[in-house]
Amino acid sequence: MAGHSQFKNIMHRKGKQDAVRSKLFSKLAREITVAAKLGLPDPNMNARLRAAILAARAENMPKDNIERAIKKAAGADGENYDEIRYEGYGPGGVAVIVEALTDNRNRTASEVRSYFTKSGGNLAETGAVSFMFDRMGAIEFDAGKAGADAMMEAAIDAGADDVSSSEDGHEVVCAADSLAEVQRQLEAKFGEPRKASLVWRPQNTIAVDDETGEKLLRLVEALEDNDDVQTVTANFELSDALIAKISA
Repeated sequence: MAGHSQFKNIMHRKGKQDAVRSKLFSKLAREITVAAKLGLPDPNMNARLRAAILAARAENMPKDNIERAIKKAAGADGENYDEIRYEGYGPGGVAVIVEALTDNRNRTASEVRSYFTKSGGNLAETGAVSFMFDRMGAIEFDAGKAGADAMMEAAIDAGADDVSSSEDGHEVVCAADSLAEVQRQLEAKFGEPRKASLVWRPQNTIAVDDETGEKLLRLVEALEDNDDVQTVTANFELSDALIAKISA
């Protein structure tokens, strides 16, 4: 499992503090506003907006907040956000992809670069590490929606590449350009998914020692704490001992 997925699971288990939740809601609202501005304000006609709303619901974001973010896109005085992808190397030579929505490119670039530098890593040119990842579609369903075999059969029939099932739920993986269609077919059978989004999947992961792992987790946490950063993906793998230590 990629280090970032491990990290996210740990943070979810620890629970969210109010300040963290507020920051998360702000990021989700920003994605909803951008998605609504780039397409139609109707989630049934705008796949990106639909995905953004699903992500917001998965984090229990209030309906009023979601509607406010959609309306903000129609406002003439609304902020304009640029979508930027940063790529770099963290401690241990681990590849890191950072996706951001920002209203100030210079500020965000400076802050992201400083996080990498302080961690002992470095920011690189766009394209420097993304070739080590595949851009994929990922659709998540609660475990109670279907059994593992039923989900696998339906997913393959819909054109998906693979399914991972556990007590936490099902994750269906498909080609990026097939996401909307695979999601549509699975929704018709199992109802609305918990989440649907485009993700970066590392082709290979790097096992790191615990000291490097702790440095990488601090880097990921610093990046995710930035208001402009939407997602962070890396190709490292933590030891079971370190996972147990930071989960305690």
